[in-house]
Amino acid sequence: MKKIAISLLVTSALASGAVHANVGDYAVVLIHGFQPGQLQSKPDATTVTQDGAAYWQNYWLSQADARIDWPSHERIADKISTDYLWPKLKELSQNGTCQPGCVLVTHSTGDLVARYLLDNQANWLENAGLQPLNIVATFDFAGAGGGSELGDLAVNIAEGSGTWNSLMKSAIAMWLGETPTKDNTGVLNDLRVANARQLAALPDSRVPRIRFAGDSSDYLGTTSGFLPGNDDGVVASHSSCGASVAGDYSSCSVKVAFNGKLTAQSGGVSQFMPFHYPLLMGSDYSHSSLIQQAHQGQVTTATDSVTMLSGQAIKPETSDEWYWLNGSYYRYVNGSESQSISEIAHSYL
Repeated sequence: MKKIAISLLVTSALASGAVHANVGDYAVVLIHGFQPGQLQSKPDATTVTQDGAAYWQNYWLSQADARIDWPSHERIADKISTDYLWPKLKELSQNGTCQPGCVLVTHSTGDLVARYLLDNQANWLENAGLQPLNIVATFDFAGAGGGSELGDLAVNIAEGSGTWNSLMKSAIAMWLGETPTKDNTGVLNDLRVANARQLAALPDSRVPRIRFAGDSSDYLGTTSGFLPGNDDGVVASHSSCGASVAGDYSSCSVKVAFNGKLTAQSGGVSQFMPFHYPLLMGSDYSHSSLIQQAHQGQVTTATDSVTMLSGQAIKPETSDEWYWLNGSYYRYVNGSESQSISEIAHSYL
């Protein structure tokens, strides 16, 4: 949001050049999201690895220590876990990658994959005589752990159930790049809202799920009409914020809007899934741009701080600005006038 502002530094900005202080020296493990093209191509393991690298190349690939790549034409509790999660978990344990502490950086459906991983990794590794991974937090960008209503639409269209008008089919085709058929729904079944919320819904793991959410769209609003409340073009705020139940939400906070305006949010999320903590929100960031380096406007905080399992806290430094044109205050994260939300998140590691 571009306005003429009078800036009042009323929060804890320690110095004009300081944005954040690093909280630790953790290994970063990437878990990518849904890749629609794989539904049709059904890639082999080599191509899955290549696609996984390409997914993150805009920013996070060069910042990471490891990746967990998985194919979108399979199901999470089936071949994704047996053929892709387990071998990587074993490798990470044997290599001691997470001994200093790991942060899982996820995007979209990677959030759901991570939840299944967190629920099972200690048991799987211990049963194999290996050390469980020391995962201190996850950074979930545009998290689809609460499912996406687009997943429901896509599977229903593929199965031919219901009456679907051209607008619905157009929205799904724009998202997927094609109209899905019965033989290529794969992880879309896991993305259905009810299915997603039932998958490892109450994991024993107490790892903090730290959320980064957007409120823009790459699809010119075409898909937003099928998503309740505010959304990023692919997932609604109930999922990206980590709300305990699906619903029509306007913000990840009851105190601040996606654009940083400090005002009561009657439609803000107030109850969250266990250990889910929304941290940053950006009204100009879409589902895909949240993990890119390109700057897409200032971001705000949904909460003042989040503590990782290691005991170290992430406390974004913010400034409150008063805009005389509407007499309102807006809260922005220091540095977000030039840094992308991913760059800011990375500074916490």
